[in-house]
Amino acid sequence: MQDKSAFEEFDVVIVGRGPVGATLANLLGLCGVRTLALEREARTYHLPRAVHFDDECMRVFQTIGLADAILPQTILSPGMLFLDADGKMLLDWSRPQTLTPMGWNLSYRFHQPDLEDVLLGGLARWPHVTLRSRCDVFALDQDETGVRVRYEDLSNGRLTEVRAAYVVGCDGARSLVRRFIGSGMDDLGFHERWLVIDVLLTRERDDLGDYSLQHCDPRRPATYVRGTGARRRWEITVLPDENSNEVAEPAKVWELLSRWVTPDDAELERAAVYTFHSVIAQQWHSGRLLLAGDSAHQTPPFLGQGMCAGIRDAANLAWKLAAVIRGGAAADLLDTYQSERQPHVREFIELAIRLGGVINTKAIETGLAAGQVRENAPVKLEVKKPLLGPGLALGDLPLAGHLAPQFELKDGRRSDDRIGYSHALLVEAPATLASRLALSHAGIKILTSDDAEGIGPWLHEHGITAALVRPDRYVLGAARNDAELDRLVAAITPPTHVPSAA
Repeated sequence: MQDKSAFEEFDVVIVGRGPVGATLANLLGLCGVRTLALEREARTYHLPRAVHFDDECMRVFQTIGLADAILPQTILSPGMLFLDADGKMLLDWSRPQTLTPMGWNLSYRFHQPDLEDVLLGGLARWPHVTLRSRCDVFALDQDETGVRVRYEDLSNGRLTEVRAAYVVGCDGARSLVRRFIGSGMDDLGFHERWLVIDVLLTRERDDLGDYSLQHCDPRRPATYVRGTGARRRWEITVLPDENSNEVAEPAKVWELLSRWVTPDDAELERAAVYTFHSVIAQQWHSGRLLLAGDSAHQTPPFLGQGMCAGIRDAANLAWKLAAVIRGGAAADLLDTYQSERQPHVREFIELAIRLGGVINTKAIETGLAAGQVRENAPVKLEVKKPLLGPGLALGDLPLAGHLAPQFELKDGRRSDDRIGYSHALLVEAPATLASRLALSHAGIKILTSDDAEGIGPWLHEHGITAALVRPDRYVLGAARNDAELDRLVAAITPPTHVPSAA
């Protein structure tokens, strides 16, 4: 039997280096965690997949120092309109073009290969983060001290083993890591075949518009999405009696697209039938194995929240792993990962299913009930981000589980750039000397009205004197008095703080 000490050792091995795995690797790099990302494919998949992310995701990209590189490769989305078979608007889901309290815009469109290239390029900044492509993981053996990760290097057929304290499966819907956890899936009931068509316009077609359009036509529901540059996407329902292969043939694809574009307007980039699912893994964490992204949950695309949910997983999980590995936190801190994230993602998936009922005209009234009815105007939809599920948040204190805003500092920068991937106390006036010493010891940053003018008005609006914000920007709890402030400080003073990554 080979000595364990002979294996190459890492704190975390990430299986899969798509957007979620690459974001998690960057966050762990920021925290100084020795990380290995293993990916079966040789290079980034070149065709479009995810096409939307939101302000919260951009805030995560800001945290890892890559937002400025990602922003020029995006366009702002004005939103989505739901139209009936006659073109009448049923539901108006317009997005504001102004910055949200997150400090970014609400809706961005992007080309996934461009995003992945930036995220993967960002890993080169971290000497303790390693990326290996063409590595196919086939076995995970965990014991009380870690996980033995076995994989094949597909470039030469060599079998290799490494050891890790933890393994995170960011390896998609057919996740190997999920199989080793032994998790079943909760089925939320939505499984439909849709033909996804990506085209590149060869001439200007401004009439197609910038809004996403949901054509709620009982004969054949369809979705139009404006992409970056010349990219446009249609997603069209495959009828029950249709063959998936035949419907994706070019002649049939152009027939289905004929009401919008012809071969004179565009060239086909990809046409493939996908089954949209709505499932959530029952177990995201077992011992030293964890799941994130599509390996933990899959959603119909009607809210554009599939990749966003995975990015939130990464932001929630990375600082907790760092606290356990480097900060002396108890391993049961990781138990709060699923309990916080699972209800959050379930709420988004259930809303996506309701909107799917509108698009498919199967449950229009139920779907429209998600929005605000207006007289002589289409129903207006405004999606509020769910709260965290039960976990670390001190639920009997104000704002626990809510996202904290990002403030503009007096020097013009955004407050997250000052805070970094750390805990932060937002107070109107500097804390007492004793609190400052305790907070400094715990690695908690302090922001006051001296730093950002918006902090005082925000605290007053909510009737609080202070708020403690976690590295993933969710509020642990807020204080109305000194006693509650002491509770907040006690809740985060060792061992559950994340190590300073500055």
